[in-house]
Amino acid sequence: MSVPQHLLVPTDFSPYAEDALAYAIALARALRARVTLLHVISAMYWATGEMPGALSASLMEELESVAQQSLEQAFQRVRAAGLEGEVVVLHGSPFEGIVSAARDQGVDLIVMGSHGRTGLPHLLLGSVAERVVRLAPCPVLVTRTTPPAA
Repeated sequence: MSVPQHLLVPTDFSPYAEDALAYAIALARALRARVTLLHVISAMYWATGEMPGALSASLMEELESVAQQSLEQAFQRVRAAGLEGEVVVLHGSPFEGIVSAARDQGVDLIVMGSHGRTGLPHLLLGSVAERVVRLAPCPVLVTRTTPPAA
């Protein structure tokens, strides 16, 4: 097994994903690896278009623009750490997009956050991280943020 040289960091821009990005940056610095940030525009948005099951062109452009801007802003942290890489925006199922990007980009390691859902929320929403772990073409490192005590 070789040392990872290309990390994929999927993000939904949540605090969990932000923590995973911080971990990935530290790891990439230590490994001198490149970082690809990924956001998958979820198929769940597709039901909000003008026609059932389809996004209007203007809404699609807006979602892509916001995702691209947010990724570029997050990528500034990668650049500030002296690392190279790129940002990618895809459409569809998050876990399928992550697995597909890992294959297409030839990454050595996926670093992603987990929302840590359990019980009914996990049953209803599933776990993107769990599916990625099962289907990814490379190792997956899942970080978990401990929510603050109430």
